[in-house]
Amino acid sequence: MTRVSLTINGQPRQFDGDGEMPLLWHLREGAGLKGTKFGCGIGACGACTVHIDGTAARSCSVPMSTLEGANITTIEGLAEGARLHAVQEAWIAEDVAQCGYCQAGQIMAVAAFLKDYPEPTDQDIAENITNLCRCGTYVRVRKAIKRAAKSLQPA
Repeated sequence: MTRVSLTINGQPRQFDGDGEMPLLWHLREGAGLKGTKFGCGIGACGACTVHIDGTAARSCSVPMSTLEGANITTIEGLAEGARLHAVQEAWIAEDVAQCGYCQAGQIMAVAAFLKDYPEPTDQDIAENITNLCRCGTYVRVRKAIKRAAKSLQPA
């Protein structure tokens, strides 16, 4: 039995269970946050991307035992109140989602990416956004990333 204290979307939480349980399953089953999706289960596709202490991470590959004191943000916690995050707004404006399954992970990956690449080039995006979309919406993803980057620039 492993006990872990962490914060999820600004709320203090306690985990008591198998320390090898992936964060993804705790989010979905323990915390009831269904926005983070299961994709491949090996950290390859990115459908399960969340932020751990502000850094994008694939939650299917992160054991709960490593998260003592961590600050987790999921897609449910990305917006600030009623105002969507700039990446979420850009996703809507560029009509990125097709089936939508991978979109939460894509959005979380991009939100973290734009902190390090505020003016991303196509090459920056290609090298750093490695989430998979089976619908192939990559052209719209790239447009949304650039739209979000512009909206995050200081006025």
